[in-house]
Amino acid sequence: MGFRKNHIDIISMGCSKNLVDSERLIRRLEAKGYTTSHDSEIPDGEYVVVNTCGFIADAKEESIEMILALEQMREEGEIGRLIVMGCLSERYMKELKEEIKGVDRWYGKFDWKDFIEKLPDRSGAEKPREWERTLTTPPYSTYMKISEGCNRMCAFCAIPLITGRHTSRSIDEILEETRQLVSEGVKEFNVIAQDLSSYGLDLYGEHKLAELIDRMADIEGVEWIRLHYAYPADFPMDILEVMNRRENVCKYLDIALQHISDKVLSNMRRHITKEETLALLAEIRRRVPDIKIRTTLMTGFPGEDEEAFKELKEFVRSQRFDRMGAFAYSEEEDTYAARHLEDNVDPEVKQKRLDEIMEMQESISDELNVELVGREVKVLVDSVDEDQITGRTQWDSPEVDPEVLMSVPEEMDINPGDFLKVKITASYPFELAGEILEKLS
Repeated sequence: MGFRKNHIDIISMGCSKNLVDSERLIRRLEAKGYTTSHDSEIPDGEYVVVNTCGFIADAKEESIEMILALEQMREEGEIGRLIVMGCLSERYMKELKEEIKGVDRWYGKFDWKDFIEKLPDRSGAEKPREWERTLTTPPYSTYMKISEGCNRMCAFCAIPLITGRHTSRSIDEILEETRQLVSEGVKEFNVIAQDLSSYGLDLYGEHKLAELIDRMADIEGVEWIRLHYAYPADFPMDILEVMNRRENVCKYLDIALQHISDKVLSNMRRHITKEETLALLAEIRRRVPDIKIRTTLMTGFPGEDEEAFKELKEFVRSQRFDRMGAFAYSEEEDTYAARHLEDNVDPEVKQKRLDEIMEMQESISDELNVELVGREVKVLVDSVDEDQITGRTQWDSPEVDPEVLMSVPEEMDINPGDFLKVKITASYPFELAGEILEKLS
């Protein structure tokens, strides 16, 4: 059947930060006169670009499998040229080039604009501004990346090896992009970074997250701002005042804590203690009483003996996190842990501990959802089917958090992107049911 001329497929692997890079790529391709598809089930473009992930073993394997499958399609003439970019190739460029011969061009995480420059210009349109992108998310919702990189150098994490040092975007540029996206219909901004807590330090010499979010909240049409991936050490406490004061800043914080045992935290090089972590969580909840906290924990890191895991279980039990993800430690080459610490917890023990804390969390999530029954909440509609509407509250980030399920009312015209006033009528561990009271916008 052959491939489509002047058409480019983009496939995004990994996190939402990668997705933003793909969206910027798509905008530049369109400006050069190419048609594009994102994450097609069956790519068929003259070019196929894979934006890879290199964070953990499973993600790396998934990216490699995708490249190999596309290499086969290229050999069979189903696609034209194969381009690889992103985190995996940034970290393993030399090894990948030696092992995989069917890729036409390799780029890392930051040099992919060279691919655009080398493409024939079929349009003559004006070059997009640095931040401009074509959204692949629903038109009312987006991810807003405010910085790149990380200076923290946690023992287990390869991100600084891939992305380099923390680099903030300017407040003015972010606000300009926000205004443009609002004019295109975006209402929900999920603010993302490897390390929100450090935003502004490199550009302005001081924490600027609170000022940025406050000024974003001033922009008419911004309905929700939600914060993802704060770091607990040196946390910018002034963001809590903004969160509490501004109605359109969601009472939601994604802050990866990883562990609570002082021994394990020290081995992880997290630069925070158990006592400081508990004090931080208490202060966050005191200053923003209705906040919902999402965290990520790790089991089986070097030094996690039975006593340390017991501490972790008690931490989960007592803190009652509203949202929680967890994973078993997997050694990443070239990290501090791989070089200096013995991976001394049996894989089966790691998994057993992971299963145990996630089972605890399921019960906690179920109990916390029960407490929402009877409350009236604002819900953003994500989908409308014949017999069901699906949406999210301010406490629910896209794709990872619970949804609210509602019946379709006969008298209301409801579409994705609408806001509703909903009374929660029932709860389940990972979703809620609600009755629509009125349409807000």
